[in-house]
Amino acid sequence: MAKNIDENHQIGIDIDGDGKPDFGLSLKTIGAIVFGIISLTGVWLSLKSDIALAMEMPEPAISKTEWELKDELIRNTIIDTQEDVEMILEKLDKLDERIYEIQKNK
Repeated sequence: MAKNIDENHQIGIDIDGDGKPDFGLSLKTIGAIVFGIISLTGVWLSLKSDIALAMEMPEPAISKTEWELKDELIRNTIIDTQEDVEMILEKLDKLDERIYEIQKNK
């Protein structure tokens, strides 16, 4: 007579040969393992093709002129910021003097 196998049917695996199953696998677990292996293989192949494509792409080239212009822009921005800070410090000193004079006259 045929045995009815459902999704919770356990398949016992005997490793040490004592006649008792050491651990069991259900059909759901076997299916999940097969699905996981197929998924990981797909991801690995996709990554491998993406890496091969990235290796073929040309490197972005920055010309010497472009580099010099960007460097000059950065240096000018730093100098402008330094001038702004000096101007703010001068105004702060004037405000401090005025506050001191106001408190002194009270």
